[in-house]
Amino acid sequence: MTLPSITPGKIRGLSATSSSQGIFHVLAVDHRDSLRVVIDPGSPDSIPAAALTAVKLDLIREIGEAATAVMLDPEYSIAQAITTRSLSGRVGFIAALEAQGYLGDPAAVQTFLLDDWSVEKAKRTGADAVKLLVLYRPDAGAITENQDEVIEQVIEACARHDIAIFLEPLAYPLAADGEDDTVASVQRRRRVVIDSVRRLGALGPDVLKIQFPVDTQRQQDRAVWRDACAELDDVAPVPWVLLSAGDPYELFRDQVQIACQSGASGFLAGRALWGDYVLAEPADRAHLMEQNVLPRFAELAELASEHGRDWASRYQMPDPDERWFMTY
Repeated sequence: MTLPSITPGKIRGLSATSSSQGIFHVLAVDHRDSLRVVIDPGSPDSIPAAALTAVKLDLIREIGEAATAVMLDPEYSIAQAITTRSLSGRVGFIAALEAQGYLGDPAAVQTFLLDDWSVEKAKRTGADAVKLLVLYRPDAGAITENQDEVIEQVIEACARHDIAIFLEPLAYPLAADGEDDTVASVQRRRRVVIDSVRRLGALGPDVLKIQFPVDTQRQQDRAVWRDACAELDDVAPVPWVLLSAGDPYELFRDQVQIACQSGASGFLAGRALWGDYVLAEPADRAHLMEQNVLPRFAELAELASEHGRDWASRYQMPDPDERWFMTY
């Protein structure tokens, strides 16, 4: 199989967000709707912007130096983390582009970019890469085609500004799925995730940020997990990393190990890592961070480093000569 090519700006961005081994250990704090729900499930809309920013900055300051990169959102964390110097200059950052959060209207599957925000502005802030989250089903007809158009427009903008894109498709239920049994549900999850990787990989993202292809709370057979991850890796034309999707930490840890053994290039950890910390009383957070969150992140990083695949191995690296900049 011919490896895809990659440009200098994207190489630099992916190098800045990964380890020297080419493995991504990324702290995800770009959550908006879902963070509000974690803090106050009964009244998420009552959470003020300042409260969201404060929590995010705490997480960035405490965990950021242990990560290869931090994933941030433009509303509550990018400029705030930079101007307060909560985000170290030694840590890369990935900028979210989409307007919707993780837990908006489940019927609103169409992705929109945040108003007055763009790939160009993300690059101007110093972002090393961008991220686009899309609710995605390859079998949703016209909705899928609309999502593809948005994705293609963003990928084109990333090419124009030579910045890498992490593309994050998240599966969602269709009415046609019905109320089926566990076996059918598990099989559908695998089919949807892998078909999404195949379809979206062809559009030209630089890294695919993927949910585990097995519902591990319904299917606990590790052999099935490995088989599904191997199938995913076979169809992925670019590097892929695992997202936590809110699963319990212990499950996510095992998913990271198997995914990386199967070809993944690391992880992006969000709620599975810091959910308990956010829920804790302020007086208890320092202890929880020291005894729980930081050791968890270190464990994930060790597993990914031991088993993960260098993202660069999936690309044909350019061989520039002294005249390269004339056509750049």
